[in-house]
Amino acid sequence: MQQNGSSGSNGSDGCSRERQSLSFSPLPAATTRVRRFIQERRTLPLPRVMVVFSAAGDTEKPSDAMSSSDSAEDDFRKPASPSPNLTLSKPLRSPLNAQEQEFPEVISLNVGGTYFTTRLSTLRRYEDTMLAAMFSGRHYIPQDAEGRYFIDRDGTYFGDILNFLREGELPHRDRVRAVHREAQYYSIGPLLDSLEDIQPLTGEKVRQAFLDLLPYYKDNLERIVEIAKLRAMQKKARFAKLKICVYKEEMPITPYERPLFNSLRFERSDSEAKLFEHHCEVDVSFGPWEAVADVYDLLHCIVSDLAERGITAEQQCIGVCDKHLINHYYCKRPIYEFKITWW
Repeated sequence: MQQNGSSGSNGSDGCSRERQSLSFSPLPAATTRVRRFIQERRTLPLPRVMVVFSAAGDTEKPSDAMSSSDSAEDDFRKPASPSPNLTLSKPLRSPLNAQEQEFPEVISLNVGGTYFTTRLSTLRRYEDTMLAAMFSGRHYIPQDAEGRYFIDRDGTYFGDILNFLREGELPHRDRVRAVHREAQYYSIGPLLDSLEDIQPLTGEKVRQAFLDLLPYYKDNLERIVEIAKLRAMQKKARFAKLKICVYKEEMPITPYERPLFNSLRFERSDSEAKLFEHHCEVDVSFGPWEAVADVYDLLHCIVSDLAERGITAEQQCIGVCDKHLINHYYCKRPIYEFKITWW
């Protein structure tokens, strides 16, 4: 009996211990977290849900969609990459400028209000030209009300451009300069080469080679115009006069003294050279230079370049600069009077 009693007491003690162990066992972490939020009267945070879009044919398990919070945050931060199995239901549209413009075989042109008709192959004669690029189909060309392709350029000399593209014909001499400017605009290299080999452009090349010896030539030309304009406005006169010195050699000697020296230049020391340096009392001075062209050639260049600008100029020699330099040497540079007429 005692054994039974002791055994019974032992059994009851075992049950009580079991209950105590059940009553004091720690709760799961999730239940403890919920109870703490209830006691603190806080709202429960909403669970994070990540929505995954997959292409057609891709299947994923639900457990993969609801992963841990750390992995979900990492997936949410990573940019979405296109799936290799993703197919486009609609084709991509090509841009409008990618569509090449088609032209008829016979082209009607409106060049600054002047009408021309030519073949498409004529305009495409040389590939590296503006006309060939314009009518290649890659660029849009506007049309006038009559359907002619419009080029916003003076059409006075466009006929000469077409004649060269058709048969290689060159313009008359009095139109060479103007056609040369148009050939530069349309970038027609063969026409430019042909025009530069004939007059007057060939002579212009030679003349420019001479003027390159005088780097101050253009500046002096501008100074002549400015001084003449200022004097005419001050005096309210129709013309203005300027004194211009033009000399070829630097030697301050007359042509009669030149045979006494073996060279065109003196062999002087630096100190002696300073004694001969001076500026003549004139408005503009040209020189010196070393070339076959002489003073009269330079005077012709000055007058002709002023005429190109619509300025009428007359010149005459009025003497020489007689400034005494050293010993028996005087300047002897010729002085010319330029008369600029404004109207």
